[in-house]
Amino acid sequence: MTRRSRADMMDETRRKLLASARAAFAEKGFHETSMDDLTSAVGLTRGALYHHFGNKTGLFAAVVDQIDAEMAARAHSLAEDEVTLWQALLAEGSAYIEMALDREVQRIVLRDGPAVLGDPARWPSQNRCLDATRDAVRQLLADGVLRPVDIEAASRLLNGAAFNAALWIASCDNQAGMLPKAQEAFRILAEGLLAQEFRTANRGTGE
Repeated sequence: MTRRSRADMMDETRRKLLASARAAFAEKGFHETSMDDLTSAVGLTRGALYHHFGNKTGLFAAVVDQIDAEMAARAHSLAEDEVTLWQALLAEGSAYIEMALDREVQRIVLRDGPAVLGDPARWPSQNRCLDATRDAVRQLLADGVLRPVDIEAASRLLNGAAFNAALWIASCDNQAGMLPKAQEAFRILAEGLLAQEFRTANRGTGE
């Protein structure tokens, strides 16, 4: 029998804690989840949690980072078939907003996330999203697709618009009904960045 390395065992413990925490936080929310809820279900001790994540908030931050990263990856995957970089950028934002309908995303990322972790602009996952948006905006500017605009300002506003639209969907009563309205508003806001000739082209094709 192959003996597992310490690194493998530590990695397994970390995965178990993340999976347990993800389920508990989705079901009960951050504040109603106890330390025992996070450890006993997977046969671990509080010491393991402290060792890997520092405390409950540290574990919650890791779960938020994991889910938010999955959201960004899924949005990117859904946009891969778009013909242009601009269309892909809009599709990613729209897909990210739609994920606000997911109950796990709502409870952990969009409701408890800002309340527990503070400003989403400081989250590692959101900053990775910002990096990707910044790269896209930089390329679109170089290609003349966008009107002259500050890269940092445009990137942060696009990211913030998508995230705040998702926050709104997660908190409103008629989520399914409001989703297409939020996506349409996001698209119209984003199109304000387009150079004149591209805005005219979009109107002509109905995009």
